[in-house]
Amino acid sequence: MPIIDAHVHLYPDEVNRDPAAWAAACGEAHWATLCTRRRKNGQPVQAFPSVDQLLRDMDAAGVSRAVLLGWYWEMPATCIMQNRFYAECVRAHPDRLSAFATLHPGAGQDAALSELRIARDSGLIGVGELSPHAQRISIEDPVLDAVLACAGRWGMPVNLHVTDPQSRDYPGRVETPLADFIELARRHPGTRFILAHWGGRLPILVKQPIPTNIFYDTAASPLLYPQTFWREFCNTVAPDRVLFGSDYPLNLYPTIDPGPDMPRLIAEVHRSELSAEALQSIVHDNAAALLRG
Repeated sequence: MPIIDAHVHLYPDEVNRDPAAWAAACGEAHWATLCTRRRKNGQPVQAFPSVDQLLRDMDAAGVSRAVLLGWYWEMPATCIMQNRFYAECVRAHPDRLSAFATLHPGAGQDAALSELRIARDSGLIGVGELSPHAQRISIEDPVLDAVLACAGRWGMPVNLHVTDPQSRDYPGRVETPLADFIELARRHPGTRFILAHWGGRLPILVKQPIPTNIFYDTAASPLLYPQTFWREFCNTVAPDRVLFGSDYPLNLYPTIDPGPDMPRLIAEVHRSELSAEALQSIVHDNAAALLRG
């Protein structure tokens, strides 16, 4: 079956050449803490592949399309840099790549909405991965509200980073209260939200009705939960609310692999004991519907 990976990160050559030095020069210390460190066993947390390497890895895993997500950058200028890079990627590979725009509400409402319009006109089709909490932005921030409302009007899904409140500590971990995401979804009913990392188990931990404009992606699943979690989550949430996402180029199997391994993750999905219909929804149909707007 065709596969859409709805959660992939990619960076331009200027970042890949020396990520730590680039981050220090550009004021992106939080990103550096999360993405350039090494684990206790010496393995890098993630790789920094080129566009061509991403396409080769997609081919190896049978992934037909990848959705390039931005980052919750600390500097508005970095958001612009990544949006322009993604526009180039989409223009070069429209049959394989889609991309979301990244924004920083601290840029101000006029600048943020102008950048969103430029990104949309350049072929980007969503917003995120954002994290108001990591960007030190209140969820009641008026600029954030304006961006989310505009994304809804333009049919652009919004991907938000979510941390499981019961997950282990790690360098750069930021708390993201689950109630905040319910509040945002209720305040913007016309905007479709994709909560990353299984939404931090929001529908399992929060015992209240969940707004119907909330979806979830599976990014980084092997680092967070056992393989049985696929079935456990889908016993609580209908599979048509779940989008397959890898969090490539994160190394999801650090005790086994020296780097990102898309085929191993795809194999885990197929061992999840979900029905063929549920798998079809998760790995392709749900993302395809959201990307069509």
